[in-house]
Amino acid sequence: MDKKHIIVSETPRPFWQLPIAALLFTAVIYMVIKDLYYFNWSNNYFRYMSADMQIIPFFIAAGIALCSRKKIYVDIENSKFKPTLEVGSLKFGKWKTIHNYEYVSVFHQPLTSGDYTFEVNLWYDKNKHFELYSQNSFEDAMSIGYDLSEQLNINLLDATIPNDFKWIDKEALKRGASETKKA
Repeated sequence: MDKKHIIVSETPRPFWQLPIAALLFTAVIYMVIKDLYYFNWSNNYFRYMSADMQIIPFFIAAGIALCSRKKIYVDIENSKFKPTLEVGSLKFGKWKTIHNYEYVSVFHQPLTSGDYTFEVNLWYDKNKHFELYSQNSFEDAMSIGYDLSEQLNINLLDATIPNDFKWIDKEALKRGASETKKA
């Protein structure tokens, strides 16, 4: 990892979602071109065209949902972060300034299905936080939290057990990892 910039990204979308998104976008382009080609000023045509125009936003929204990806860019040197929603090469997001990094926390959120999702938050300016990562893998969440806390040289908090929060001894983790590599 680059010491000046960190990119936290959700896992890639399943491959099957991309062709479906492409089909939805293709249908939108087809509808727009068809409506422009057959355009005339009659009232019947506007009623017909409005039916297409009502469906187009749903197709676009579904296509974006199937092929978008969330990423967070952290610029350590300038103390900024930028959450983005990326669709292909288009990136939507805005840089925000972080003044005082406090710590990184990993905790779990219960889902309605009874499962859990693990979240990684960056805490700053005493009581402000920014959600960096959310997945259902504890190991992935802890790894992201650890890497980020190492890059920012701040503490890591394991808050996955309610009312039993523990600061992670990162030195012990490093020793354990190096001993595992030797074996």
